[in-house]
Amino acid sequence: MSLLGGIRPPIAVLSVLLLSLAAITALGLGRTAQDRVPEAVLTSQQQFAEDGAIALRASIDESFTDLGRTAGLFNAADPVSPDAVLDKISSVYQKWTGTAVVEISSGKLLAARGENVPLTAIDTTKLSGKDALGPRMVKLANGETRLLSFALLSWPGAPQQLLVASSNLRFPGISLGQFRSIAVIDADADILSSDGIPQPEQLLTDTQRADAKRADKQLKSFAKTASVKVRQHPMSAKEPGSGGFPGVSGSLLGSLHTGDRSVAGYASLAGVQPGEPTVATGLGLSVVAMVAVAENPTTAAGPFFGLVAAGALVVVGALAVALLLGTVQRPLIRLFLESRRLTRGDLTRPVSVPSYGEAARIGNSLERLRRQLLGEDRSAEPPRRGRFGTRGLILVCGVLVLAWCGPMLLLLNRADDTAVVPQQLVNDQRERTDTLTDRVRRALNEGQADLLSVATLIGAGTSPADMRTVLERTRLEHDRYQSLYVVDTSGKVVAQAGDTPQQPAGKASSQLIRVLNDSGKKPVIAAQAGIPGRDGATVVGEFRIDFLNGLLKRPGLGQINIVDDKQRIIGGNTGYRAFQELPGERLRTLVTGTNQKTGVSMHPSGILYRDGGKVQIAAAAPFVGGGAAKTLGWTVVSRQPASSLAIPEYRKQNLTVLAGLLGMAAAIACLGWLHIIVVRPLRALADQAEALAGGERRTVLYPRHHDEVGAVTRSLELVRQQLPAQQKREPAPTAPTTNAERT
Repeated sequence: MSLLGGIRPPIAVLSVLLLSLAAITALGLGRTAQDRVPEAVLTSQQQFAEDGAIALRASIDESFTDLGRTAGLFNAADPVSPDAVLDKISSVYQKWTGTAVVEISSGKLLAARGENVPLTAIDTTKLSGKDALGPRMVKLANGETRLLSFALLSWPGAPQQLLVASSNLRFPGISLGQFRSIAVIDADADILSSDGIPQPEQLLTDTQRADAKRADKQLKSFAKTASVKVRQHPMSAKEPGSGGFPGVSGSLLGSLHTGDRSVAGYASLAGVQPGEPTVATGLGLSVVAMVAVAENPTTAAGPFFGLVAAGALVVVGALAVALLLGTVQRPLIRLFLESRRLTRGDLTRPVSVPSYGEAARIGNSLERLRRQLLGEDRSAEPPRRGRFGTRGLILVCGVLVLAWCGPMLLLLNRADDTAVVPQQLVNDQRERTDTLTDRVRRALNEGQADLLSVATLIGAGTSPADMRTVLERTRLEHDRYQSLYVVDTSGKVVAQAGDTPQQPAGKASSQLIRVLNDSGKKPVIAAQAGIPGRDGATVVGEFRIDFLNGLLKRPGLGQINIVDDKQRIIGGNTGYRAFQELPGERLRTLVTGTNQKTGVSMHPSGILYRDGGKVQIAAAAPFVGGGAAKTLGWTVVSRQPASSLAIPEYRKQNLTVLAGLLGMAAAIACLGWLHIIVVRPLRALADQAEALAGGERRTVLYPRHHDEVGAVTRSLELVRQQLPAQQKREPAPTAPTTNAERT
């Protein structure tokens, strides 16, 4: 018999699977303790640190790129004085704390703006080596760290000059909320900058000073641990199946104080794509975000449910397996033995006929064939058919197992009405949405600032061909634009690079960033900057909508949309229809309330609401920062179901549903296997056996499988071959003789 054939393997596998599932159910649903800090909160802190790392990396890379591109535009134009260079840079960008121009040959300071740039850390004699112009970190005398970026200013016939820009390592636009602190650390676990922990001069009481000292100590401890963990390779640091962030990230648990547990997330600076380093990733920086979370004092319900569910499965499984053994396996094996007895010529005893299904039909046929072999003509006797077949028996077994799986799938441990969602998750949803809003706003402002830089350098005397060269270079350096062009006061396009412009001819606007259309498949968002000395001519850049939507792709925030001041959808991280309203009255009300001023400005908001048994976390954050994008009046809205988070109640519900699915899969797989391998051939064999017992001798019986059914089939074929020979050996009937014939 084959290894996987026959009736025994499916029943044995079903028994093993149900017993294993019972053990998994008892262990998984029978936890006697509950995590004091839910896994969802830990994951949220990890994702918060990832947001900070992404923002810091983008800021450093953007700063370095902008400085180099600006220097390249200056180098392509006529020579200007160092003071003019710094004045134009200061008028366009406000991202640097200090700028300076140094003559490389002599090291002389030619011009400076803002705070003093630490020029003593720069060796102008070593600027010709590899990566000599790469950014570097310098620690000041007061303990603060500055990041220096460099670019060359070079004109024919003039000494080369070094353009230096100094910036701090603070996070751009990270919303911390209350009780949260964040820090930038280097490879040696030194904290280069931090925010969220009050400075000593801000503290008024001894209690506040003690809390700040404790928080600072805990942050340093987290930084020391995180600096070791981020040294791992990203592939080995991640759990199988996790993704989204290309660097190393994780969460940490700290000490407990007055019922609050310190929790931290950490993340290394990583490129946009895995394995693609950037200027920022080469600095060896990481981000640590810390917050105090109230522990959950309750415990789980205990092991009662898991043990009861496992015990019920054992009982149900035992009944199903016993039914299969008693009504399917044992009768089939009995048929196998009886058929073998007939082929050996043992015809003295009647065939033991099973009571149910196809086995009973085959047993009756064997008994008729036994009598035919003994010389009795039983071919005209009608076959006796049972009312309940083997397929029905298997269906009953399936119903028994599904009687356990159904409640697990649909009824038990439903968490929609009882789930306790930690307030920290609502706070994190709000703060992360606010951070994402600032990221989108800054990206638009950076795009408009780039156009302003281009417009300033184009000036009044640039030809259309030179304009086109500058525009093409800018488009290649920044992937945010789908089209760049220059229009005059009449709306005529003078020079362009990229896709066909969507600017309506003759329609000028004083709004620096605007949406050019109000219908269609996708919005066209354009920024502009006036060109000095050209009588109202402007440089226009149209943003790629994919660039805008790409900024919204952050795990852990669910579905994210950007809506305009009329609450029409402009962008999103998933599929959406442009210029449509937000779905749901609650979201529209949330956006309306968020855009109401509280005090001097608008503030982000987050809510937790239950609607039709479903629990949702939603947040909205308006554009409140400065820059050209503020006038758009946009709002970023995020929402996600609480069931997608690792909350204990939903974890228990998911495990319950998983147990039901596994039980259903085991029943379908094993009973389906049994039906295909045994039941279908057995039904066909019953028809063949009845036909053979009814006088059909011409059909040769071939076994489908080398198993019990196949063995009975071979025995019936041997009986078929014996029947004609038996008929030949029987004497022909003679007519009765009379008395006259005897005399």
